[in-house]
Amino acid sequence: MNMEDMVIASVDDHIIEPPTMFDAHVPKELLAKMPRYVTGADGHAFWHWAAEDKTTFNIGLNAVVGRPKEEYGMEPANIEQMRRGTWDAKAHVDDMNVGGIYTSVCFPTFIGFDGSWLWDAKDKALAERVVQAYNDWHIDEWCTPFPGRYIPTAVLPLWDLDATLRELKRLVKKGCRSVTFPSNPSVKGLKPIHDPAYEPIWAFCNDNHVVLNCHIGTGQAPLYASEMSPISAWISSLPMAISTDASDLLHLRALLRYPNLKFSLSEGGIGWIPYFLERADFTYRHHGAWVRCDWGGKLPSEVFREHFLSCFIEDKFGCRHYDEIGEDIIAYECDYPHSDCTWPDVAEGLWDNVSHLPDRIIDKITHQNTYAFFGVDPIAAGGGRDNCTVGALRKKRRQGWIPPRSRCPARTRG
Repeated sequence: MNMEDMVIASVDDHIIEPPTMFDAHVPKELLAKMPRYVTGADGHAFWHWAAEDKTTFNIGLNAVVGRPKEEYGMEPANIEQMRRGTWDAKAHVDDMNVGGIYTSVCFPTFIGFDGSWLWDAKDKALAERVVQAYNDWHIDEWCTPFPGRYIPTAVLPLWDLDATLRELKRLVKKGCRSVTFPSNPSVKGLKPIHDPAYEPIWAFCNDNHVVLNCHIGTGQAPLYASEMSPISAWISSLPMAISTDASDLLHLRALLRYPNLKFSLSEGGIGWIPYFLERADFTYRHHGAWVRCDWGGKLPSEVFREHFLSCFIEDKFGCRHYDEIGEDIIAYECDYPHSDCTWPDVAEGLWDNVSHLPDRIIDKITHQNTYAFFGVDPIAAGGGRDNCTVGALRKKRRQGWIPPRSRCPARTRG
C-alpha cells in the first residue's frame, strides 16, 4: 500500500459554530431566546445567551489551523479571523480533501465538547429546545448535504435523564447514532456513571447501537503541576488525562449486561493502553478476592476491547504495539482545527505512523475500525473505495484552495 491508497476517517474533529446556526431551526418568536453570536464594543466576539445571562467565547487554540505555528496563541477569537473550513461545512470538506480525510466526527465548541455549557440553565425547557436546535443544525446543515463525509454526532440534555432519553429517541429517528458524553459526568455535577439512573440510557444505546463519544477534558481535568510549570509540560501529558476516566468506565457494570454499549475515547492517544490493560488484569487477579471484581468470566482487557475505541494523532509506539492494544480498537484522529492537528499534512503524518504495518492493519487503523464501531458505511455513499482514498480526495480539492498563511502580518516573527 502507498500513502495515496489510504482511506482516512477521523474520530475527533471540531466545529466552530457559525452565527446563523439557529436561524432555520426554531420559530422566529423563539430565536431571540437562543444563544447569539455578538461583537462587543471592543471588537471581540462572543456567544451570549441573554435568556440565561450566560457568556462564552472561542479560545484561539481551538481554531489555529492554517496559521504558522509561531502564531499559535489566544488568537483567533473572532470568526472572521479563522479559516473558513472551521465554521463552514463545505469549506471543511475542501480542507478534508486537502488533508486526505474522507470521514470526520465533529465535536461542538462554544457549548463545550459535551454540551455542558447548557446544563446549568435555569429554564430547563428552553435549554432542551436549544439542544434540539443545535442537533438539528448539526445533522441537517452540517452533515446531511455531504453523504459519507461526516458521522453526525449530537449533544444530550444530560441534566435530565428523561429528557436525554427523549432526545436519543428523536436522534435515532433522524438517523443519528453517535452522541457526545462526558468521560466522567460526576465532575460536571451529574450523577456518576455507576448510578442506576443511567440504566435506561445504557439499554437504549445498546439496543440502538448508539456510540458515546468521551473527549478529554469532559471529565477529569488535565492537571498541571504548578503555576510555574511551562505549558509544554501540560501539553505533553494532556492526552493521558483520560486514563483515569477510562478506568472508571471500564468498571461500569452495565458493560457486562449490554454487549453493544460502546465508548469512543477521543484525543487520548494509545501508547499508554497496553500498560493500563496489563494493570487492570493484574488488579483483577491479585486483588479480585477482596475488592469483589466480577468480569463475567473475562479479563478486564477483554472487556475493554469489546466496548472501547481509542485514537491517536501521532503515536508510533502505540502503532508498533497494535497487537497489545487490540487491532480492532485503534482509530485515527486529526483534531482539526485545534493546535494539535497536523493539517494539511494529515496523510503524511499518519503514513509515518503506520507505513511499516501490514496492509490489513493499516486499513483497520485508518478507517475500518471506525466504520465498524459506529456501524456506518461511508465508502458505499462515496461510490466505492477508489473515490475515497487520499489520492482521489486530493485530486478533488479546489484549484484555489488557501494554503496555511500568516493571519497576523503586523506581528514580528523570529
